[in-house]
Amino acid sequence: MSIYNKINAGFALGASEPVTAGVEDVIYIFNEDEITLTYSTTNPLIVTGLTAVATAKVYKFEGTNNSFNATSKLAKTQVGPRYTEEIDFNVAGLSVEIKAQLQAMGYGRVRAIVVNNYKASDSAVELYGAVNGLVLTEAERNAADETLDGGYKVKLSNPEKLKEPYPPRAVSIAPQSGTATYASTIAAIEELVA
Repeated sequence: MSIYNKINAGFALGASEPVTAGVEDVIYIFNEDEITLTYSTTNPLIVTGLTAVATAKVYKFEGTNNSFNATSKLAKTQVGPRYTEEIDFNVAGLSVEIKAQLQAMGYGRVRAIVVNNYKASDSAVELYGAVNGLVLTEAERNAADETLDGGYKVKLSNPEKLKEPYPPRAVSIAPQSGTATYASTIAAIEELVA
């Protein structure tokens, strides 16, 4: 009996560029059906393009002091490996606009792009929710919580029973001419920011 995929490479930990934990204090979120994804023709784990449908935008959320976290967990299923993806972040604010955005994330599906602190990798920028999107699964506010000054703790994760078939996709977008770099990828994302 053959298996669907087989390993074809090894890896070594780099002493000159050690792995760094965490993600930057910025996250890009967009509505699932408003940005079209283009994948590498040779590797489905790489997003090579983001194209806005009509006048759609990417929304940039900024935080401070490690207020964002991203998690991907393998879940074995009867049809193969699936991945549960989660984005946790804090919202330092309390307004009708914030509440409206949280409500929209609870009903509609979004995708999220995170920027890892570890930049010496082709996965410095990653997309979560590529296939099934993410929905707001937790939004908790404790008015007396001094760590958030009464703001919200928010979690985006896969819709119930809809795990991702791949781990978070690397986002690697080339400029008009040349090869993709970290800088060209961030520039391409920023061009779509509202």
